[in-house]
Amino acid sequence: MVRGRVADALPLLPFFAIVGIFLIVPTVTVVVSAVTADGRFSTSRIAALFSDTALTALGRSVFLSGSTALLGAVFGALLAWLIVTRPASSTIRRLVLSLCSVLAQFGGVALAFAFLATLGLNGVLTLWVQQHLGWNLAGSGWLYDLPGLVLVYTYFQIPLMVIVFLPALEGLRAQWREAAVSLGASTWQYWRAVAVPLLTPAFLGALLLLFANAFAAYATAAALVSQGSPILPLLIRAALTSEVVLGQSGFAYALALEMIVVVALVMGAYGLLVRRTSRWLR
Repeated sequence: MVRGRVADALPLLPFFAIVGIFLIVPTVTVVVSAVTADGRFSTSRIAALFSDTALTALGRSVFLSGSTALLGAVFGALLAWLIVTRPASSTIRRLVLSLCSVLAQFGGVALAFAFLATLGLNGVLTLWVQQHLGWNLAGSGWLYDLPGLVLVYTYFQIPLMVIVFLPALEGLRAQWREAAVSLGASTWQYWRAVAVPLLTPAFLGALLLLFANAFAAYATAAALVSQGSPILPLLIRAALTSEVVLGQSGFAYALALEMIVVVALVMGAYGLLVRRTSRWLR
């Protein structure tokens, strides 16, 4: 019996190897390096997380992730609802879903370049509006700071919300609405008393997923922000490319550990909400 179990587990060895090499080993390395200094246990690197620089970057990262997650969740849920109202064989529905699948993965340097070429200081739209209307859309360079990151991140958060939240909307059964109507409920009462309570766990779970997605994003911000470190991933970059940051060479490990803890908590809450949603999607 033991030999049979080992044989059944053999196909999973490549998966476990990939997880171990690219997830477990780096995580353990970050944790150990964050709490050690010169080969000894030390909390000096963890203490650096309470400096003004680290707290400011954390606050901006939370604001960026929270605001873009909320905007993406609201507008993405509305778009998903509009998609669900269309027939399954509708060309528009299939086209929008295909577009959302592409845009949800459109990030990094390519996305940053697209916005720079459009709304940057010398962007196509910026120059056209300035020439014909006299307005300077680039302003004081807002696109290269936190407001610009909010706009760019929201761009890929909305289609991601559509993909994540659409199964929950499709899980609403027509029989539930018919039962509510047969009992004399109006459309508003159905949504308030039946649909919204059922969709709330799925919506909150998707919101947490969008938060984690934005919190851990790096490439887009790195390509868009050339100076300064307004968020944690960019502060980690600065720590890695500098000999000394706040007087501690291992500051990047502490920041990375902080990000791991935040993302782990968020994804843990997301897992609980998804488990609750799956009960009525079956």
